[in-house]
Formats: sequence, C-alpha cells, structure tokens
Amino acid sequence: MTTTSEPTTVGRPKRLGHYSVEGGERQLVAQRIDGVVQLRDQAATDDGRSYVVEPELHSLSELEAIVADYLEIAKRLGEVPMRECWY
Repeated sequence: MTTTSEPTTVGRPKRLGHYSVEGGERQLVAQRIDGVVQLRDQAATDDGRSYVVEPELHSLSELEAIVADYLEIAKRLGEVPMRECWY
C-alpha cells in the first residue's frame, strides 16, 4: 500500500517585534504552517539559534499578548527568555 502525504503549506513569515541582547539583535516572527500560527524567537541574522515560543496560536489577541509579554521579559532580563540558563 502506498501512502502519499499532503505537501506542507507555509505562509510568509511576519516580524512582530524585536529586541537586543549582548549577542545581537533578535526578532519575534509569526508564520502560518499548515494552517497553524507558530511564534519563533530568532536571530535577526542567519547565524543564530531559533526558539519556538508558541507552537500553536489560536487567536490574534493571544498572539499579541504573548508578543507583548515576551518582549517585556526580554527587556527585563537582557537575555533571550527561551534560553535554558539565563540566570
């Protein structure tokens, strides 16, 4: 039996916010993947690590609240909030 999978549909990434840390500029990017919006924290350049902040968002208000909170935490810490050991 042969199975075929549907091709993944990926929307255009949208930058929703940015902040700076010692290692450089970071950005929060939302992108729709197979109909689900995902939020990532990634380096503004291609040479840094990316973190999935939220893998599945369901509303614009949820997205906006998480972005606002995340940017505030990043500002307060002066570090990437998703890093394992920032303390």
